[in-house]
Amino acid sequence: MKKVDAVFDMQGRLSRLIEKFESQGCESLLVTSLTNIYYLSGFTGSAGLLWVDGEKALLLVDGRYGEQAVEEVESSGAQIEVEMVGSQQTERLKSIAKGTKAIGLEAQSVTWSKMKLMEKTLENSDLVFTEGLVEELRQIKDEGEIALMKTAAEIADKALSEIWPMFEEGVTEKEISTSLDETMVKNGADGTAFETIIAAGSNSARPHARPGDRTLSEGDLVVCDMGALYKGYRSDMTRSTRIGGTGTGKPAEMLEVVLEAQKAGLSTVKEGVPNSEVDSACRKVLQEAGLEEAFTHGTGHGVGLDIHEAPTLSGISTDTLRAGQVVTVEPGVYLPDVGGVRWEDTVIVTEKGCEFLTHSPKTI
Repeated sequence: MKKVDAVFDMQGRLSRLIEKFESQGCESLLVTSLTNIYYLSGFTGSAGLLWVDGEKALLLVDGRYGEQAVEEVESSGAQIEVEMVGSQQTERLKSIAKGTKAIGLEAQSVTWSKMKLMEKTLENSDLVFTEGLVEELRQIKDEGEIALMKTAAEIADKALSEIWPMFEEGVTEKEISTSLDETMVKNGADGTAFETIIAAGSNSARPHARPGDRTLSEGDLVVCDMGALYKGYRSDMTRSTRIGGTGTGKPAEMLEVVLEAQKAGLSTVKEGVPNSEVDSACRKVLQEAGLEEAFTHGTGHGVGLDIHEAPTLSGISTDTLRAGQVVTVEPGVYLPDVGGVRWEDTVIVTEKGCEFLTHSPKTI
């Protein structure tokens, strides 16, 4: 798979973040989520703090990451100063924060112990807990992000096509998942987007089953949920099948009805549509088939640097789809005495509908 080098508007990201400070009641933000630090700076290390205010952005790292941080920040194009502070991090943070009345903290990544430490370190400032400031920016993907996600999806598509002949009697779930993971890496992935799910027979009725030593048998429904990781970005796709052909009866009905439900949901995706309508479109098809109660999770979620991120496509969502969001549509039906079926694609929301990132066949 040909490598893709994406260009990001890093300074634009910082500017849009700073614009949000006033509405949140803060003058600066101390970014502690490593995923958000990567999004804003390009830094991939396992420890660091990013300070952002209206005049400057500073990345504080320890001795393990000094050279790496400088290289990654420069490569990303972010206008961020890197400082190697080591054991002096607390004192340096105090000096940076001096004179700042209100400092925003990321509520979702600050633990109780971190909060108590921040209260001591930043005792002369008011601490404001913010939610989703950077995550809100991450919802709308730019061209660079889309390019990487397309590559991640292409890698997964290619890998699945290569190992598809393994879906036959006598092969174990774990053998298929291992081969699939290895094939994605062989085709250019940096790893898997999440733990690959290969679930057969009764296991397929568990939405997040882990692959084990169960052998695929004639008549088994099989769920394959997979994704590739490429330069920090992820793909997500689920395909379902039945060993030995679709046959007749409940398994065959489930394969067809869930696919129709997914088509209904996908046809609803468009800028300006309430997220809940996508969920409702899927559930209506399943309700008419008497299978709505067997659909036990939300219809979809955002994908990007995290495999599950905003927005959420569910019946309780109050949000509206926006162009540039990347979401999954993945209705499923799970009957313990029969098995499970899920069809999932990742799509880009557009003004007129959606653009598919995942393209593997959905042949019944």
